[in-house]
Amino acid sequence: MKNSAIILAGGVSKRFGQSKGLVELRKKPLILHVLDRVSSVADDIAVVVSSDAQREKFERFSSRKVGVIVDEQKTQSPLVGASTGFNYIQGKYSLLLPCDTPFLSTQVAQLLLDLCVKKSAAIPRWPNGYVEPLQAAYHTESALRATKIALDQGKLNFQSMITRLRKVRYISTIVLRQVDPKLMTFVNINTPEDLERAESILK
Repeated sequence: MKNSAIILAGGVSKRFGQSKGLVELRKKPLILHVLDRVSSVADDIAVVVSSDAQREKFERFSSRKVGVIVDEQKTQSPLVGASTGFNYIQGKYSLLLPCDTPFLSTQVAQLLLDLCVKKSAAIPRWPNGYVEPLQAAYHTESALRATKIALDQGKLNFQSMITRLRKVRYISTIVLRQVDPKLMTFVNINTPEDLERAESILK
């Protein structure tokens, strides 16, 4: 069964002054950290960016397995990026990921894909009810359909897409701790301070 991965890299960070995926952690762009970790569980990968200028910068990381594609709509939103990715990749099931999670757990990613079989989605959920739709697995066709409906109705949040999926499996982060004890997979790099902490972890 073919699996895919969609990495959303269209945002430009005001704090870093550039596309976040190009911010370097230990002399290696964040996007490359994510690609290295997800490549073993995905047969094809789409890196979704928001402009041709971004695509030119990210294409140095493209390969036979990795395609860099531009958002189908001008409206900048992660949901637009997700729709673009779902429409592009080939796998029956797809991981949807951000470009700024350098400690992405391959084991968590594979578990989500496994738990998504015969479901519309497998989405991590914290004890307080907060969900992680941007680090989840989806049945590609179902997610594409739900995303397009939400966007056609002017909805840009992921919850508007998730509510249109019929068979969603939520996975407690307590369960995910069994394969990623510190849940490092969810660590995002949003600020220079986050980057410094990540540098310290890698040392």
